[in-house]
Amino acid sequence: MIIARPWMAWIAFVFVALLAAAGPAAAAADVIELSPGTGELALSPHVTYLHDTDGRDTVQDAWARVGTDAFAPLPGGNPAFGFQDGAFWVHARVVNRDPDEPRWLLVQTYPLSDHLDLYLRYPDGRVVHHAGGDTLPFGQRAIRYRHPNFLLDLPDGQPVDILLRVQSQSSMQLPLVLYTPGAFTELSRDAQFAIGLYYGILVALFFYNLVLWLVLRDASYFWYLFHIGAFGLVLFCLNGLGFEYLWPDNTWLADKSVPLSISLALIGMHQFARVFLGLHERWPLGNRVSIVAIAAFVCFGIAAVFVPYRLITPAVSLAVLASIVWITVASIDSVRKRYAPARLFLLSWAMFLAGTAVFTLVAFGMIPKTFFTEYGVQLGSALEMLFLSVALSYRYAALRNENGRIVREANVRLEREVAERTQELRGTLEQLEQAHARLHESSRLDGLTGLCNRSHFHDAFERLLLECNAERRPLSLLMVDLDHFKSINDAHGHLVGDDVLRAAAQRIGTALRPHEALLARFGGEEFVIVLPRTDLHGAVAVAEAVRRAIAAAPCDSQHGPPVRVSASVGVHTVVPGTVDDIEDALQVADQALYAAKANGRDCVRTSISAA
Repeated sequence: MIIARPWMAWIAFVFVALLAAAGPAAAAADVIELSPGTGELALSPHVTYLHDTDGRDTVQDAWARVGTDAFAPLPGGNPAFGFQDGAFWVHARVVNRDPDEPRWLLVQTYPLSDHLDLYLRYPDGRVVHHAGGDTLPFGQRAIRYRHPNFLLDLPDGQPVDILLRVQSQSSMQLPLVLYTPGAFTELSRDAQFAIGLYYGILVALFFYNLVLWLVLRDASYFWYLFHIGAFGLVLFCLNGLGFEYLWPDNTWLADKSVPLSISLALIGMHQFARVFLGLHERWPLGNRVSIVAIAAFVCFGIAAVFVPYRLITPAVSLAVLASIVWITVASIDSVRKRYAPARLFLLSWAMFLAGTAVFTLVAFGMIPKTFFTEYGVQLGSALEMLFLSVALSYRYAALRNENGRIVREANVRLEREVAERTQELRGTLEQLEQAHARLHESSRLDGLTGLCNRSHFHDAFERLLLECNAERRPLSLLMVDLDHFKSINDAHGHLVGDDVLRAAAQRIGTALRPHEALLARFGGEEFVIVLPRTDLHGAVAVAEAVRRAIAAAPCDSQHGPPVRVSASVGVHTVVPGTVDDIEDALQVADQALYAAKANGRDCVRTSISAA
């Protein structure tokens, strides 16, 4: 073997060299051709990416990995990865075949990325670096546009390597598009028109309902106005327009504006829903839940100022989904109680629900980013605002024509009965759940010692074995057997033997207290211990501590004299990737235990020494 190793090393070296030589050729086969007449090209189907999980790779490290298996195509062509740690590197090789278009614009069609570093490597070895993202003032962008963008010089017929590093506390989305200046001008014109139309609808609805609120003084109109304004601000921030028009030089506010505006919008949303649906009279419990939700979003808004974006934004986004579901439940409850305006509210809310849910799922990388998924929230919210305005008018007319006092008294009586029945049912369900939990817990424990039983041990050990294999960390298994236990039962009786078992279990547990160990009674006088992330040396030390703890003093008994007992311990360490079956590991540990017994008992033996 010693003689063969140099030859093996040389073979491996030659193999790696061949792969390295083949690397550039493989990369060259993925060149993106920009032919004449191409004004716009989405890069997602053509690029490869690398996830640098700890964000420590330098640009030299990334260049070294270009063309290797480290860079992979986007999964399914989907550039959305959700909230991720570290940094993402994206690579593409482009050849411009259009001599009339030497300058192109690279646009990341997601406005909330924090750090963007673009590197262009030309055939003569020259590397050009551009920086972007919303941690830089807005004025530093190549073109003053809501999406980060970079002007690229792409000489005719020359292959240019594009390497983009993206690191962000926001959702990690990498949609990249190349535009000619003319094509980008048309795109930005159409996009700004669509966005302007959307905000024009919101402004018109805002002032229309502002007049109604000033005339009628109905609280529903005020909270509807709050909802429109706050949600308009949310989309203004999510679309990058807040950074473009409101705070172009304030990068701190650009970072905090999204969770802050979402918190404000959800406060207005919950308050409008509870006032419009009359939850205070129709569903007091639902009203309290909505108040708790409002308080939660007040806390989110305060936390957004201090908590990092990568922590607060996913939490707020998940809370948005929960809020949508809850308001849907509240509106369905109102429809069930024959509150007529709630039907229009539910219809409008369903449109908003669809748009917001799609947008949130895109942020978490669960569905691909398309035109409808990206702008679904605008479409849904615009329809929602329109229908809510109609619903408000309908509600006011209904309230004006109904006999308020009789209806309110009947609803109060009904709600009291429903609340009482609901509370009784909840109490019964809680009692059933508690009984079920106690039964489930008792099925996992050994009745004599209170330790885990053999069945639960098998399930827990299997999970620990899978985790240690995945983490490439060792796992040690200890089999403990009380020496001459049968003679204790024969001499003193089974009640004394039971006391000895309980005392031994307590001493083992005390000895294992400093360690993250799984302890179970395996059967009779046998115990089994699992020590995750513990090598053989550490496991032997723990086994010696267990052995000494058992033999340290006689075990007291309520049914007889104190009894001195010792234990034999077998130790086996599972090397990651070598054992998948727990029965194999138990058998090897059991062999080590038999070796301890064969060597006089009251000792520790390992699977290595047993072999």
